[in-house]
Amino acid sequence: MSVASPEESPDSTHRIDSLNGEQSVYFVPLRWWKDAQESTTSESVDKREVLYTATTGSSYGGPMKLINNIFNSDILFDLRREGDGLLNGETGEASVSGRDFALVSSDMWLQALKWHHDNKNNEKGVKSFSAGGVDRGDVYPVQLRLSVLQETNSLAVKICKKDNSVECFRRACKIFNLDSEQLRIWDISGQTTLFFENDVNSSKDCQQQTDQEMLLELQIYGLSDSIKLKESKKEDGSTQQTNGITNGTNGGTIFRFGRSNSLSFLGKAGEAGTLGLTGLQNLGNTCFMNSSLQCLAHTPKLVDFFLGEYSREINLENPLGMKGEIALAFGDLLRSLWAPGASTVAPRTFKAKLARFAPQFTGFNQHDSQELLAFLLDGLHEDLNRVKNKPYVEAKDGDGRPDEEVADEYWRNHVARNDSIIVDVCQGQYKSTLVCPICKKVSVMFDPFMYLSLPLPCTSMRTMDLTVMSADGGSLPVSLTVNVPKFGKFEDLQKALVIACSLPDDETLLVTEVYNNRILRFLDEPTDSLTLIRDGDKLVVYRLKKDADNSPLIVFMHQKLEEQVILGKSSPTWKAFGIPLVSRLSDVENGFDVEKMYLKLLSSFKMPTELFTENLENPIKEEAIDKEVTDGTTSVEDTNSTNVKETAESLPDPDPVLRLYLTDDRGSSIESEILKEKPVNNKSKRLNVLARWPVKELDVYDTCLLSSLPEVSKFGTKRPQETVSLYKCLEAFLKEEPLGPDDMWYCPGCKEHRQAIKKLDLWRLPEILVIHLKRFSYSRFMKNKLEAYVDFPIDGLDLSSYISYTNGQTTYRYMLYAISNHYGSMGGGHYTAYVHHGGDRWYDFDDSQVNKISQEKIKTSAAYVLFYKRLVEDK
Repeated sequence: MSVASPEESPDSTHRIDSLNGEQSVYFVPLRWWKDAQESTTSESVDKREVLYTATTGSSYGGPMKLINNIFNSDILFDLRREGDGLLNGETGEASVSGRDFALVSSDMWLQALKWHHDNKNNEKGVKSFSAGGVDRGDVYPVQLRLSVLQETNSLAVKICKKDNSVECFRRACKIFNLDSEQLRIWDISGQTTLFFENDVNSSKDCQQQTDQEMLLELQIYGLSDSIKLKESKKEDGSTQQTNGITNGTNGGTIFRFGRSNSLSFLGKAGEAGTLGLTGLQNLGNTCFMNSSLQCLAHTPKLVDFFLGEYSREINLENPLGMKGEIALAFGDLLRSLWAPGASTVAPRTFKAKLARFAPQFTGFNQHDSQELLAFLLDGLHEDLNRVKNKPYVEAKDGDGRPDEEVADEYWRNHVARNDSIIVDVCQGQYKSTLVCPICKKVSVMFDPFMYLSLPLPCTSMRTMDLTVMSADGGSLPVSLTVNVPKFGKFEDLQKALVIACSLPDDETLLVTEVYNNRILRFLDEPTDSLTLIRDGDKLVVYRLKKDADNSPLIVFMHQKLEEQVILGKSSPTWKAFGIPLVSRLSDVENGFDVEKMYLKLLSSFKMPTELFTENLENPIKEEAIDKEVTDGTTSVEDTNSTNVKETAESLPDPDPVLRLYLTDDRGSSIESEILKEKPVNNKSKRLNVLARWPVKELDVYDTCLLSSLPEVSKFGTKRPQETVSLYKCLEAFLKEEPLGPDDMWYCPGCKEHRQAIKKLDLWRLPEILVIHLKRFSYSRFMKNKLEAYVDFPIDGLDLSSYISYTNGQTTYRYMLYAISNHYGSMGGGHYTAYVHHGGDRWYDFDDSQVNKISQEKIKTSAAYVLFYKRLVEDK
C-alpha cells in the first residue's frame, strides 16, 4: 500500500486514513523503551508487537560480509519475522540485551521521552516536559531499502552509501553488524506490516510480480552522540537530503515515513540544534507567511495538538471549512518543523493550499502577516470544528439583564456552534456597548475575538516646520512649528496655524509651497490630505489682510545679476534668489504703486546700519533717462534653478536701477516692463512680478535672511523616536468613541441609523492572547506605516485592571513567547519572527536562517504581532 502524499491525494478521506503511515519511525534501545512503558498505565502496554531477528543476507547472493571499508560495500541482511507476541510477556528484564531494539512511532517516542525527562528532573525541581524545549542532539536518520520475501516471511534490508551521508552510514555499520551478538528488533509502531500488505496487493494487481524496493527512513535515537555534519561535508562534499526522494527510483514504490528535510540541524557556531529550530525557505516574497507560521508553530498547545492524533478532529462536513485540507497542510508543515534533524523546510504544499482557499495570497506578492494569521486561525478552526451540525442561535440583547447572565448566554451560544482547539486556546470575549446619542438607548452585546487589534495612540500627530511672512513687511520672517494630525486635512493645518500665530480677525493666512525661489503651489483646498506634504517640502505662510472685494494677489520674485564663467568666458546671468513676497493688489493704480508696495515688503530685510541712513520713502535714486521697452514678449532660458541667461546681443549693460517686469508664475518669461507712470492692468486672480536688482543697491538688504527657508522636516535630522506603552495602546482600544459616518448603527429606539457612542470592555481572556499592533494605515492618497516604539512587557503582562469581570479566572498575567516583526515601509519590507525557546533563550527566525538572539534585543520598533501565553498561578 503506497502512502499518498498531500500533493498526490485528491480524496481527503483517503489522506486521513493514510496519516499513520506518514509518521516518522524511531529506532530506539528496547531497554530505554521498556523503562518508560513499565511506569505508565497499561493502556499503551497491552499491544501486540512484531519481533524480527536479523540473519545474513542470503537473498543477495551470500552472507553479509564484515565491512572494514565503508566506501566499498553496502550493508545487506534479512529481517526474519518471528511472529506476534506481547512484549512484556515474552521479554523479561534479564532477557533484554544491548542488541534488542524497538521501532516506535513519533507519538510513542515523544511519550517515552517525556517520561524519561520528567523522571530525571522531578527531584531537581525542573519544570515538566514540553515538546518545545527538548534538546535532540542524539537523533539522526538512516535510509533503508526493503524488499519483501514472502516465501521466508522476511524483509530483505539494504543500506546504501548513496542514500546516506558518510557519517550516518558509518554509524549504521556499527549498529547492524551481525558478527557480534544476535540483533533483535521489535516493531511496536506497526509500520512494517504495511510492507507485507503492499506486497500482497501488488501481487493481486500484477500478473507477474516484480521486485519492489521500498524506502524506510529510520530516526536513530539513543545510540550515539549528536552528528557533526561539518565533518561529513568535508569527506563527501555534500549533505544528504532525506525528504527529496520521489516515486520512480529503480522502478519501485517509495515509502516516506520521515519528515525531516536535511540531516543538518546545527547552529551557525556548530552547536547541536534543538527541536523546532527549523527555518522556512522563502519561496519568493513569502517572508510574511514564514513569520506567522513560525509564531503559530511555537504556540504550546497547538504544537502538542498537531504532534498528536489531530486527524480525528478534522471536520469534513463543515461547509465553512476547507474539507480538512488547510488543517492537514498546516499539521504536516508543523511536524516537518519539529522533526528531528530538520534544518530548512520549503512550505510549497502549504503555500499551494493557501492560494487555493485564499486567492488573495496567490502568486508571490508581499502581504500582511497579520492578515495571513487571521485567515489561518479561522481556517484551522473551521477545519477542526467538533460541531458537525450547528444549531440555530438567535442573538438577544441584554434588555436590562445582569451582564454576567448575558455574557454566559452569548458564550454558550458561541461554543454550541464553534468548538475547536482554536476556540479552546485562542478565543476570548469582549463586551460591546452602544449608546444612541438621541434617545440614549443602550445596547449590550458580547462578541468573541481571536486577537486584539490595538491602535498606536501617540503616532497620530505630525510635527511641521513652516516660515510665516508678515502682511506688510513690518517684521522679519518667523519660523513656526505646529503639530497636526498625521492623516488630517489641510483645514487642520490652517486651524493649528491660526492658533500658533494668534491671528487677529482682520487677517487671513495663505499657505504655499516654495521651490526654486518661486511658489510651486497654493495649499488652499481644505479637504486635501496632509499626506501630500512631504518632509522635504518648504512651506511659507503669508499673513494677509482680509479683503471683502477679493482683490487679486500680487507675487514678487527676485533676481540679481551674477557673473558666470563658461568655457573660460565670463557671462553675466540673472539668478533667482530669496522667498517670494505676496500681498493684495488693492489701491494700486500704476507702476510706481507696485514698486512702492514691493519695497515696503522688503523693508524688514534692510541691514541694521542702513535703516538709519536711508530714506524708506525713496530708497533708490531716479535716473533721468527712461529705458525704452520693446513691445511683445522677451524669451529667456529657464533652468532648474530658475537662473535666467540672456544672449550677449540682448543683455544690457549692468543697470543701476531696479526694474519690475510682468512674468509668468515661474518667472521664466518676461512679458513687459512695469513702467511707473503707466497703469497696471490685470484681469487675472494673480499678478506675477519679477524684480531685477542692480548689484550695488541690493547690498543694503540681507539676502541671506531673505533666502533662509527651513524644510517641513529636515532630512537627516534624527527626531526622538516616539515611544508608547502597550498599556496605552490597550486603553486607546477600550476608549469610548463615536462610530464613523460610514459605520452607523440602527437604533431600535429611534428606528433610524445613528452615529452611536461605542465602548469595548474585555470580558473573557484566552489562554493564548494575540495582540496586533495597527502600524499600517491607509488613506485615499497613500499608505503609511507607523514606526513608533511600543514598550511591551516580556514576562509580566498584567491585564487584571483591564478585565471587566473575573468569571472565576484566577490570573490575568501573561508571558511573551513570540513576535512577528516587520522591517521597512509599506511599499517594501521584510518579516521575521522572534521565538522564545525555554529559559531566557530567544531565537531569530529569518526565513531559512535561525540564530540565537539575546532577550534584550527582541523589543524593537519593528514589533507587529505579539503572542502571549497565560501564566499558571503558583499554588
